[in-house]
Amino acid sequence: MYVSLKKVQVQTGRWTSVRWELEHMVPATQAKPDNAVLIPLELYKDQRGSYRINLDMNNPTLYIVCDELSDGTWVPALISADQHVSAGCLESDTPVLNVPMPSAIACWIEAFITRHGEVEISAHRRKHVNRRKNEGPSANRSGNMQ
Repeated sequence: MYVSLKKVQVQTGRWTSVRWELEHMVPATQAKPDNAVLIPLELYKDQRGSYRINLDMNNPTLYIVCDELSDGTWVPALISADQHVSAGCLESDTPVLNVPMPSAIACWIEAFITRHGEVEISAHRRKHVNRRKNEGPSANRSGNMQ
């Protein structure tokens, strides 16, 4: 995908700040827009569960991870459909733009998941605790210690 960003001045009250927005995101089969960077959108089998969650949302999203240069300029570096990648980058203060996922990409990801099989998405529970039966080390029960 060819991706380019644009710098936007935002006025909030008396203060101005800079915000970066997506200018172009086009397939690499089309002509390269000015100032665009070629970034592959790769899918991984171990991220199928995250892709499924993203596709099942009301507004599927692509995450564009950027490098911030010393002058404050953002340069697109990675595109992902996995919200965990985005969260990890944000935790490390790496800039990320969220953009609506084009329907063609959503269909491509859906085909990838179908081809490689669905991954069961389940909550990870502690196996030694059964809250329904009030059993486990944290259960509040009266009794003698043995």
